[in-house]
Amino acid sequence: MLPMFSSRRRFSQLSDQEILGLAISSEEDDSRIYRSFASRLRDEYPATAKVFEGMAEEEEAHAQRLIKMHQRRFGDEIPLIRREHVADFYTRKPVWLMESLSLDDMREQAELMEQQAERFYRAAAQRTPDADTRALLDQLAAAESAHEHAAEQLAETHLTESARDLEAENAHRQFVLTWVQPGLAGLMDGSVSTLAPIFAAAFATHDTIQTFQVGLAASVGAGISMGFTEAASDDGRLSGRGAAWKRGIASGVMTALGGMGHALPYLIPHFWTATTIAAIVVFVELWSIAWIQNRYMETPFFRAAFQVVLGGALVLAAGIIIGSG
Repeated sequence: MLPMFSSRRRFSQLSDQEILGLAISSEEDDSRIYRSFASRLRDEYPATAKVFEGMAEEEEAHAQRLIKMHQRRFGDEIPLIRREHVADFYTRKPVWLMESLSLDDMREQAELMEQQAERFYRAAAQRTPDADTRALLDQLAAAESAHEHAAEQLAETHLTESARDLEAENAHRQFVLTWVQPGLAGLMDGSVSTLAPIFAAAFATHDTIQTFQVGLAASVGAGISMGFTEAASDDGRLSGRGAAWKRGIASGVMTALGGMGHALPYLIPHFWTATTIAAIVVFVELWSIAWIQNRYMETPFFRAAFQVVLGGALVLAAGIIIGSG
């Protein structure tokens, strides 16, 4: 019969059988986590996926050794006890909460998992009076300690120089698709589309505070609109462009910043001073857009500069003409 837990217990209160049950469930959980990492990485980072698959197999082998020890000492009925049942025991995030981890985060998480498992086995070995169980727990502690070296060996086997280069290229591509592309689109929209209303308001009223309010409303409104539009346009599963919320944040924030850049100078009460600074900011924004296109999108710099500056100049001129009319 499985033991029932009305409340979380302390590690010092667990019996030998419960410690073995806890160790078995922990190894099985860690194996599932590594398998989930491998599954997520298989398409874009196949070499690293094989590393995590190898680590999952190691955890499964540990679980089998623990199960055999439990069968020898206590029989086939293993108590259902997990990390969350023990008050002073380390916990793991559920697999579904790890879905947003980056590749580097996964590697750091794996290192932390091995360190925590080693500490658990060291503490468990000191608790048990059975010599065979203590020997097994000490062996597993040593194995967890050596896992970092085993992971390095697996990496040397699977992560060749060409594989690392391919993974770095894929990581860069994913960064561009998820953050740079939507952020650049937002910056272009925020910088260019708000030029007309801001400078039209400026030359129509010559009132810097009213101009700032128009710019603030246009920038924030455009940021919210662009953010929701980007997030709703594609969930990223088929296109591989990354999570919708990440792209939405990148697009929305950069849209708002693009507009606010040349709206903020109108907090200066002197109209021509504010307008001169705003025009300089516009120039910097447009050249920054051209640089980003050249740096990340591989667009020839002068072609990007010509397109962005020409478009921005036309919108700026339209705003001044409309506001002065």
